[in-house]
Amino acid sequence: MAHDYSSQGRLSPSSYEEDMRMLLAPRLAYFAGVARHEHVTRAAQELGVPQSTLSRAMVRLEQDLGVTLFTRKGRTVSLTPAGRDFLVSVERALAEVERAAESVRADADPSGGKVAFGFLHTMGSETVPELIRAFRVDHPRIRFTLVQNYGEAMIERLRAGELDLCLTSPVPDAPDLVARRLDEQRLRLVVPDDHRLATRKRIRLAEAADETFVTLEGGYGLRRITDALCAEAGFSPRVAFEGEEAETLRGLVAAGLGVALLPPPAVPRPGVVELTVTAPRAIREVGVAWLDGHVDTPPVAAFKRFLLSRRGNLLPD
Repeated sequence: MAHDYSSQGRLSPSSYEEDMRMLLAPRLAYFAGVARHEHVTRAAQELGVPQSTLSRAMVRLEQDLGVTLFTRKGRTVSLTPAGRDFLVSVERALAEVERAAESVRADADPSGGKVAFGFLHTMGSETVPELIRAFRVDHPRIRFTLVQNYGEAMIERLRAGELDLCLTSPVPDAPDLVARRLDEQRLRLVVPDDHRLATRKRIRLAEAADETFVTLEGGYGLRRITDALCAEAGFSPRVAFEGEEAETLRGLVAAGLGVALLPPPAVPRPGVVELTVTAPRAIREVGVAWLDGHVDTPPVAAFKRFLLSRRGNLLPD
């Protein structure tokens, strides 16, 4: 095993700690078993290891620690004061390991495990609650850890292993991700109800070239879509405000601060008129993404299948 030595020829603190963990970890359960029984033979029977293996492990443990943990009389042993102190910490560590093991087993339970699911802010008021409600009809005990954020932040958390799946837009295209398009959503030009265009039902986006826009911040998927659609219509939007929530933008439109390209609201908002954009085709694609090569637990696999079954029927009309 390669070691990182200091100038004095000793292990550096980080290497020493790593080596001690590797040396001690396999022996902690052995030590706790011997301490519990105060008898090597009975402990070996309970642990299912040869008595000689257990005896050698305890001797090596004391040698590695440089501390006498047991006083011995034949196969009967008793803890020294140092051994009793060590046992308190060992039992705490073993209990924590058991809690961690139980937690991951519970999360992977096909009928009652956990799914870490991320989604866009604009999906939070209606789409995601309806999805989870429908999924839980057949999987009532599966639990969710939910994260609401913008697309790039969710992708980062997906890559960090903090999320199993995320519902996002635009649908990502990256070699380390798998993404499936599920649905599309029309975007509307939202204007104040006293705006010169408020009497219209439909509009070409080029007709709004001279307007001031309120948009989401850079890095948000909807902002990239807005910029791309405006470019396709032949102009670059003049931006008065950049926000983090679509409904905040809708409120600022009602206040007369500008116009915005937004998905339809869950509940109609007074003070604005929402116009159908006829050209260019103003939509955003919504899809589900996960990390390529990630092994799904049964609950994650079940929810993934459910989302894919909603292709074309994910979003409300």
